[in-house]
Amino acid sequence: MDLVDLNIDVNGVVAEGFEPVRDAFVRNFATGGERGAAVTVYRDGRRVVDLWAGVRDFDGDAENAGSGSGAAPWEHGTAQIVRSATKGVAAAVLLMLAERGELDLDAPVGEYWPEFKAADKERALVRHLLSHRAGVPVLDRPLTPVQAADPALGAAAVAAQAPAWEPGTDHGYHAQTYSWLTGELVRRVSGRPIGDWVATEIAGPAGLDLWIGLPATVAEAGRVGRVGRARTPKTAGPGLRTRPKRSVADAYADPDSLTSRAFAAITPLPDENDPAYRAAALPASNGIATADGLARFYASLIGQVDGGTRLFTPATVELARREQSAGPDRVLVIGTRFGLGYMLHGSASPLLTHGSFGHPGRGGALGFADPGSGIAFGYVTNGFRKSVTADGRAQALVRAVRGVVEPGL
Repeated sequence: MDLVDLNIDVNGVVAEGFEPVRDAFVRNFATGGERGAAVTVYRDGRRVVDLWAGVRDFDGDAENAGSGSGAAPWEHGTAQIVRSATKGVAAAVLLMLAERGELDLDAPVGEYWPEFKAADKERALVRHLLSHRAGVPVLDRPLTPVQAADPALGAAAVAAQAPAWEPGTDHGYHAQTYSWLTGELVRRVSGRPIGDWVATEIAGPAGLDLWIGLPATVAEAGRVGRVGRARTPKTAGPGLRTRPKRSVADAYADPDSLTSRAFAAITPLPDENDPAYRAAALPASNGIATADGLARFYASLIGQVDGGTRLFTPATVELARREQSAGPDRVLVIGTRFGLGYMLHGSASPLLTHGSFGHPGRGGALGFADPGSGIAFGYVTNGFRKSVTADGRAQALVRAVRGVVEPGL
């Protein structure tokens, strides 16, 4: 099967030398089961890859996209929910507040949010929230989607929650609770909702199509596609799954495990195509972005883009990617590495080089920066898979970029 058989056009451009990324993108459609996706890469603040193809909506007619059948094709400005790739944006807010002297990363969370001291969490530091060491990845009483969208209810729930381990002594992925931990801390420090802070201090100055809490004007413009669950091809390549002695799948099967309970902090799982869910500001899971918005965000962390705003100082870049947590993850089971709010390159989430930092979205999206090579990467899709931290389609694109900028690796 080839791209012609699928009747899908790949649109966009690649700079000379980056043609292997286009080839990998084509293969994702030809053999990887992709239905609609985009990838953007910046190098030293210049866009070198900008590709998109397929249908805007996962449930659209991929074989007839753009043929007049009524199926909406993916366009350059098409945005999608990026799930946990949102966490990297939320982390930037806290690090920028620290950079401005408004937040001390080594201060107890309770210094800014007194209610959080409850249930023996007095020693939890701000840096523990960012590095998944706070000890509150689960809620004994999960929130419904409607309750989860209320920032006050979410904040009260995590403040009252007893930790699963003493804060600071171990790490485990705070899959859902990261929303209320970061969102409430930003509100306490700045007096503003995190979605507003992102819009005015990050997305606006850097020129990003990226939102935490989708504005009605964007939703009404029909730019955001519908997502769905994609099948994993039987012939999928490396990087899609990891099988440790006790896999994540095994942990999911145990309803009492930290894995199951962490992802079930919102129960039932929200409908990601629900306008009300998209309008809520859940910085752990429901950011919406274009591939360019995600890549440009990371490019703006490490340098200027088109002469525009640089979001992080060099010192903050080093702080963001300095290892804070490493080893077996109490929630994800496999070994993970975290800096301050960002996943670091490793077997759980391969990025470009050991110096890369970023964040995947469960089953699909990925954004990261690699300061050493000047690369910033963004990939979004409308088809999510079961993979947690390393989706095969995204990894195929990363390998292609690596082959261009680091030949022989």
